Amino acid sequence: MNTLVSRLNPTAPSLPARVNYLPLIVSLALLAIGANYLNHEVGWRQSSLWLVGALLGVTLYHASFGFTQAWRVFVSDGRGAGLRAQMIMLALGVVLFFPCLAQGSLFGQHVSGIVAPASLSVVIGAFIFGVGMQLGGGCASGTLFAVGGGSTRMIVTLLGFVGGSVLATVNFTWWATLPSLPPTSLVLAWGWPAALVANLAVFTLIYWLTTLVEKRRHGALVKQADSPRTPFWQLIRGPWPLVWGAVALVLLNFATLALSGRPWGITSAFTLWGAKALDAAGTDVAFWQYWANDQNTLFAPVRQDVTTVMDIGIMLGALAAASLAGRFAPIWKIPLGSLVAAILGGLMLGFGARLGWGCNIGAYFSGMISGSLHAWIWLPSAFAGSILGVRLRPLFGLAVEKTPRPSGC
Repeated sequence: MNTLVSRLNPTAPSLPARVNYLPLIVSLALLAIGANYLNHEVGWRQSSLWLVGALLGVTLYHASFGFTQAWRVFVSDGRGAGLRAQMIMLALGVVLFFPCLAQGSLFGQHVSGIVAPASLSVVIGAFIFGVGMQLGGGCASGTLFAVGGGSTRMIVTLLGFVGGSVLATVNFTWWATLPSLPPTSLVLAWGWPAALVANLAVFTLIYWLTTLVEKRRHGALVKQADSPRTPFWQLIRGPWPLVWGAVALVLLNFATLALSGRPWGITSAFTLWGAKALDAAGTDVAFWQYWANDQNTLFAPVRQDVTTVMDIGIMLGALAAASLAGRFAPIWKIPLGSLVAAILGGLMLGFGARLGWGCNIGAYFSGMISGSLHAWIWLPSAFAGSILGVRLRPLFGLAVEKTPRPSGC
């Protein structure tokens, strides 16, 4: 699978690969069958969200738009292209989302943002999540598109993610008693124009700071490698520039808002999957306080859960993208240290996501463009955890990438 480091290295080889036709056919067939099934059993909106999920998977894979490696490369080497792409994504997002959320409707559909309490549990959970994303090798979206792209190690991380999510719900009521501010929407508290200006100012500042750090350390910003393909085939087979990915993610998140009434989220489905698995095994999770007020979700078929439908769509979309790129090649042998890190990282990702009221998507991306105060607590906490996670990676035999330096020989 493409990595951010190789994608940003202008000297990296980029040789055309043959399309992997069998997994491509399988992924497209499953997407078509799933869309038809959901349209018949649930409705056209759910079917459309399934396809939006697939397009998210294609986008994440073709653009190699991961949050984990972007943060790691900045921490280890001062390279900020990934972070700058995230700031572009967030800036476009608030411009699109804030007016709609202030109005409360979009194309006749009631809409609301992801707004959560700004609590101590967010600080703790986001920090744990940040460590976990570096050990597990991916964030929530990164885990899904890597699994779909054929990463066997990330299947282990995903299983740990599900386990950690369920584990956090056992004593969730205790975590909810920690000091907290009420759910606060900056869009509603300040008005959307003031909130928009404030957010854009901070995104611009972060963009500028990453540029400054990179230029001071390396003398210039690294250039993204050119694609050997024409723009049309680059769109179909990848790789995409990071900016393409940023724009596509915003538009697809906006489509999610229009279809489901709320922005894109990922990790609540993992909690649901784990709870359903325990329930099937004989554990009466319905009596856990976490599910006390959400019995309908727990016992409803998973086809009715928007997040589940989109998560599966993401994995199938990434499978199609990896097949089109000619890079679907699962590796079944996982070193012991890497395996242990995947298990621990996955558990930390799941546990941290529940405590932090979301992941890199629900709390960070969608939280920011919802104007939620808790997103601004989540970001520095998760980044601090990520710094620790980068330091811990070598203990498990995991690489800490650095972009190649220009050489005169």
